[in-house]
Amino acid sequence: MATRTRAPTQPRTTRQPAPLAKADLLDIFRLMYLSRRIDDKEIQLKRQNKIFFQISGAGHEAVLVAAGKALRPAYDWFYPYYRDRAICLTLGMTPTEMLLSAVGAADDPNSGGRQMPSHWGHKALNIVSQSSPTGTQFLQAVGCAEAWLRYSALEDVADKPVRGDEVAYVSAGDGTTSEGEFFEALNSASNLRLPVLFLIEDNGYAISVPVEVQTAGGSISKLIRGFPDLLVEEVDGTDPVASYEALTRAAEHCRKRQGPALVHARVTRPYSHSLSDDEILYRPPQEREEEAKRDCLVTFSKRLVREGVATEAELEAIRSQVDEEVQVAADIALASPQPKPESALHYVYSPDVDPTSEQFDTEDDPQFSGDPTTMVDLLNACLKDEMTRDPRILAFGEDVADCSREEFLKDVKGKGGVFKVTWGLQRQFGSDRVYNSPLAEANIVGRAIGLATRGLKPVVEIQFFDYIWPAYHQLRNELATLRWRSNNQFSCPAVVRVTYGGYLKGGSVYHSQTGAVVFTSVPGLRVVCPATALDANGLLRTAIRCDDPVLFLEHKHLYRQTYNKAPYPGPNFMIPFGKAKVVREGTHLTVVTYGAVVQRALVAAKQLEEQDGVSVEVIDLRTLSPVDWDAVERSIRKTNKVLVAYEDSLSWGYGAELAARIADQGFPWLDAPVKRVAATDTFVAYAPDLEDFILPQVEDLAQAMRELHAF
Repeated sequence: MATRTRAPTQPRTTRQPAPLAKADLLDIFRLMYLSRRIDDKEIQLKRQNKIFFQISGAGHEAVLVAAGKALRPAYDWFYPYYRDRAICLTLGMTPTEMLLSAVGAADDPNSGGRQMPSHWGHKALNIVSQSSPTGTQFLQAVGCAEAWLRYSALEDVADKPVRGDEVAYVSAGDGTTSEGEFFEALNSASNLRLPVLFLIEDNGYAISVPVEVQTAGGSISKLIRGFPDLLVEEVDGTDPVASYEALTRAAEHCRKRQGPALVHARVTRPYSHSLSDDEILYRPPQEREEEAKRDCLVTFSKRLVREGVATEAELEAIRSQVDEEVQVAADIALASPQPKPESALHYVYSPDVDPTSEQFDTEDDPQFSGDPTTMVDLLNACLKDEMTRDPRILAFGEDVADCSREEFLKDVKGKGGVFKVTWGLQRQFGSDRVYNSPLAEANIVGRAIGLATRGLKPVVEIQFFDYIWPAYHQLRNELATLRWRSNNQFSCPAVVRVTYGGYLKGGSVYHSQTGAVVFTSVPGLRVVCPATALDANGLLRTAIRCDDPVLFLEHKHLYRQTYNKAPYPGPNFMIPFGKAKVVREGTHLTVVTYGAVVQRALVAAKQLEEQDGVSVEVIDLRTLSPVDWDAVERSIRKTNKVLVAYEDSLSWGYGAELAARIADQGFPWLDAPVKRVAATDTFVAYAPDLEDFILPQVEDLAQAMRELHAF
């Protein structure tokens, strides 16, 4: 069988849900009306300049209340989008909690005032903090659902945070289905037969772009019917009873582990996209008038009276009670204190686990054994140690497994990654913990986020830094922000390993990038860059054991160099983040560097000492975020001259920030301007002579050292 662990095949069955009683129907009406009145109250507050943004769920209430009734709060998992006010109310979020979000109050349970209104998140209800980018939630919901699959195969995990029949709900508007991650999510959910319930709320527009422009054929449900094991339901989303029946069938399909389900609900949008939009500019009056006749609040209230479920007086009593409830909630929210300004600094990183602390520093006591070996081997050894220690660790990515078709494992040596870092892991730990992903970088990181949110520890691989960009959305806007934007209610401490860099003949434009600065500029993300086999082993172990997301950069050129070999240091060898290493003592000038430039700086420094009598101190930063500024300052105080050397392009690169901060904070001790040596402001070329010219070489470093010393 393939290493694609799947839910067992079950026969597809459908069961009609029990009829809704009068109390249920009246509660549905109450929740629909409550959702609309909160929208109206927020619009009023925005026009009074008492809140700062508003985006409504008007027109979507019927299908969303139905979804909340069909699913289980604090049992199932929820990845909503900004129109999903009504489902959050149905699950148990209160009007006060929603209006606390609108005013940006400190007690806002969604984000503590950090996110815009209607960006839902509620830890107690399993509503995972929502972000603004459209479509990023799909892959995270897939990862969340996949957690059930992975936990079910982990015999060594005693306390598994899974129920066995939980559903991962994820919703979006029709426009969001144009995002590639929607199709990536459907692909993996169907391929693994995961219990993901996709709700597509089709109001006909993505801001001003109509559905026929967004979607080929104008119907997403017709477009995706070819996915295997995917139950597809189409429903009038303005009819809460029909919606409840469709969503109950979809939820049952998922609970029975028959595969994912997609409910395509056609709804209305009686208000503009948001208060920053004016639909009159692009929707003619006759279209809006016709749509208004389908407003779910109007049609459902008439239906209740027509069918004898309720009298108009009963409905009016509900409206009156809801209006009073919303007004009280608004008064409470407006009187609630704002967050303290300095609280903005809280929860960028874990408040409980500090990877810069002594707890992670066993560097001075390695337990060496065996002969010196390469960075690849010591990275592999670290992964084996950590996966043995913690059964929650999963390793996946492109080509990470030894062989996806398990029946061939006995006949092949195994792939184990393009550079063999994960070789043998599948054989040792099994295909449920080490497996290949689709060739889709956003898929890898997005699923990792969902898995990490459920308590697993993904250590994933992006094959080449040059191809990390499809995952940048997930890395920058999701992985790095989740803890901060949820005010520490959620976190996703995943490790993303990625090879990078040049100095390896033939890499050229698309296999030699070193743009670390793109990631070091992202708050919430730790960025690590070892230069030796020993450091790689100790830093990867820290990355896995810490509680923050980590981007772990592995230089291809350094994987098998003989000069950076080391013996195996033992299963508890760790190097804390933010601890630079003085790899060469000196007195005349300091070189601050990292990665593959470290060895070139050492060679150049030796040259200068032998030829010119100049004593050069070389500092290997080892972690790029955080930076050991204390070590840099100590060296500056001693040498009074600094050269920053890095492999990235000279302009706008990582070294520019180093140089700026050194000049700012180290100015009293500097006897010369801070000098930089880096790559040319070009891409890396294929021809060896061009590559040598582009990337900083020993001669470039030595010349810069001489010029700096002579200043």
